[in-house]
Amino acid sequence: MDRAALKIKYDNFKKMNLDLDLTRGKPSVDQLNLSNPLMSNLQNQKDFKVEKIDIRNYGEIDGLPSAKKIGSLLLDLKPKNIVANGTSSLNLTAIMLQTLFFKGNGNGPWKDKKKISIICPVPGYDRHFSLFNEMGIKMINVSLTGKGPNMDEVEEIVKKDKSVRGIICVPKHSNPTGETYSKETIVRLAKLPKKTSNKDFMIFYDNAYAVHDFSKSPKLINIFKQCEKFKTTNNIALFASTSKITFAGSGIAFVGGSKKTLENFLSYLEKIIVGSDKINQARHVKFLKDSKTLNLHMSNLSLLIRPKFEIVERYLSTLPKDIASWSSPTGGYFVSFDSKPGKAQKIYKLCSDAGLKLTPVGATFPYKKDPNNQNIRIAPTQVKTSDLKKAMDLFVTAVQLAN
Repeated sequence: MDRAALKIKYDNFKKMNLDLDLTRGKPSVDQLNLSNPLMSNLQNQKDFKVEKIDIRNYGEIDGLPSAKKIGSLLLDLKPKNIVANGTSSLNLTAIMLQTLFFKGNGNGPWKDKKKISIICPVPGYDRHFSLFNEMGIKMINVSLTGKGPNMDEVEEIVKKDKSVRGIICVPKHSNPTGETYSKETIVRLAKLPKKTSNKDFMIFYDNAYAVHDFSKSPKLINIFKQCEKFKTTNNIALFASTSKITFAGSGIAFVGGSKKTLENFLSYLEKIIVGSDKINQARHVKFLKDSKTLNLHMSNLSLLIRPKFEIVERYLSTLPKDIASWSSPTGGYFVSFDSKPGKAQKIYKLCSDAGLKLTPVGATFPYKKDPNNQNIRIAPTQVKTSDLKKAMDLFVTAVQLAN
């Protein structure tokens, strides 16, 4: 299509008064409806006793034993290595950070250090970066390779910069690139604490999309077993939740780690929370039950999610090959789109002016600064199929006009 025809098409979009939103990876109404039985599955007095625990009362800050078993399906850890509390992996990541700030990890509280830095693979999860920024933590960018962070870059940084005390990872279906970390990357991550003089180094391993496949996906190997080999189990905290499995914002969250890590975490958590939400945990235990039930539920979710990513791929594939690149994920909630350097802001504005909301350019980088002004995160799950087609038609029109 020539430029004049593109401009006419774009102007027609503007006349439609569209209100389309691809900003956040929210589940659709149809996805949420699959979990509606959660709302009514505790119906009588006997449901209020689970494992001899009255779920209506205080206590069990580490969660119901049966809830920990759900966590073990997501984190591939033994239930004894899991705490079930909170509603999102971000929530527990924040509390783990607070634990390290006020109690440390065997080398004094982080708050007493002159400077704290965290390695951030980019593009990455905007809420991780906002959290670190809020806590005054310096963020250091490293590139992603398609199989995880560039470990040569990571290892060089931890050797040279003594302020670095951790790395944040989304190891499977990364937000927003969709990549899954390779075996080599996982092994090198597990060894990483041995390459720094900071014995309190922490790997923040946010496996938020652990079971969110919608096509055949690479296998993610068990990092905790690798940490056991290298004696670094006290240097990793693993996170997951059911937030995008059941109800977003009303799921169960899990943190996994060594006995020492969890005891340290709970010693801080018990000062700010008097128990866990055992009623919500009991609902989830009754709904998800076991690995077979979980797998069936995720399969049903994938039937709703996969077609939307196919729509995104179909429209992006119409673009001239020399003006953009993008990820083609096999799971998760996002597509990472890279324009030519310097074009993303223009694309964003063209879309915004025509009624399509996108995640702000720069959001997928620390300090909201995309050094190349080229990355745009696309989140297709929440919108109706008909609206997604309009949104992607507008998007590819804007991309071509911006070049």
